[in-house]
Amino acid sequence: MTQRDSALKNIATDEMKSVALYENVSVETILEGVKSGKIAIPCNVKRKKKKIFGIGENLSVKINANIGSSPYHMDIEEEILKLKTAVDAGAHSVMDLSLGSKIKAIRKRVLEESPVMVGTVPIYETGFNLSTAKKDIVDMTIKDFLKTVEEQAQSGVDFMTIHSGVTLASSERMFREKRVMNVVSRGGSFLIAWMKHNGKESPLYENYGEILDILREYDVTISLGDGMRPGACADATDRAQVEELIILGELTQRALDRGVQVIIEGPGHVPLSQVEMNVKLMKRLCHEVPFYVLGPLVNDISAGYDHIAGAIGGAIAAYSGADFLCYVTPSEHLRLPSAEDVREGVTASLIAAFSADLARKKPYAVRRNREMSEARRNLDWDRQIKCSVDPEKAMRYRNESEIGENSECTMCGEFCAVKRLNELTE
Repeated sequence: MTQRDSALKNIATDEMKSVALYENVSVETILEGVKSGKIAIPCNVKRKKKKIFGIGENLSVKINANIGSSPYHMDIEEEILKLKTAVDAGAHSVMDLSLGSKIKAIRKRVLEESPVMVGTVPIYETGFNLSTAKKDIVDMTIKDFLKTVEEQAQSGVDFMTIHSGVTLASSERMFREKRVMNVVSRGGSFLIAWMKHNGKESPLYENYGEILDILREYDVTISLGDGMRPGACADATDRAQVEELIILGELTQRALDRGVQVIIEGPGHVPLSQVEMNVKLMKRLCHEVPFYVLGPLVNDISAGYDHIAGAIGGAIAAYSGADFLCYVTPSEHLRLPSAEDVREGVTASLIAAFSADLARKKPYAVRRNREMSEARRNLDWDRQIKCSVDPEKAMRYRNESEIGENSECTMCGEFCAVKRLNELTE
């Protein structure tokens, strides 16, 4: 049975119990969340992980890190380093978005070595397989796609991004909208090209039931992709994006009825003023299932600093009800990220997630935040470093300051306000 099947039969699985322990909530809370679809536990039956996480309502906000090679640069060991860097920095999942001739080998190693959830986008590998046969994505058949989904599910992938909401109707609305950036989703662009070339409805929409059958067999969570997500703030919340979201709501219900867990992917580039609206609209249309957002990036000009723009949007989105933040790295829009970019991206998203959890008064966040405040009052540097989002960096900065054994820092030195008030109260 899938996690959802078990929940519908009021059976608490080991995975549900593990999530309850991690979140410090009752097992019944997790079971009811999975039963309603408001909580997902991506956990392929073929792969045993060291860490099990739940995503969804009233749980702590989770972070995903995208890794993977490009056709221009393929190094398996480098991708494994990114994986380990992401996990060490605090990511709860990774998505292998590899392209190129080493795509299968990289996925195999990632699945072997990742202690956290692993996601993929099957149409990427389908497109690569076609290219090796001297074909284009427009030549894809549903058999080609289902073969990839089956192979990835058998290998242990926990959640898959599938763009079944990209349809003739949503794509036509996009073209009539005259967007600034058209479509920036790779999977979305593949399907639009396929539909234009073949003059038919998307095979991922028309054969959605067959896709669900495979996912159900392995308890793979479907991450319904946002192929129409805005790639420019000027395009946010337009007809194409909303049309796709309405379709995703219908596909969500079909997946839940089939016993398949669901998360919904969201934008993208969204101005600050529209972030909360986007989250609430998705929750309303898609039956309150977990919402997974890329950033969102709140402006289009932060090249080199997009992790900051994404963290700003991510904090607002998470506070408004988003459950899962896909990190953005400083190299977004510029190049393939390095391991250091991965660390910075995860850390920025963790700050966003923690800030939202603190504002929502999640006990773990309130407790940790208070501990840091008390450590600062006591000038307890060991505890401050331990409570930091990036202890390694905090330790390095402290050591580089050459303050020695002094209790204050080099910002104020002997004029430290905290030290002075401590002396007065003592």
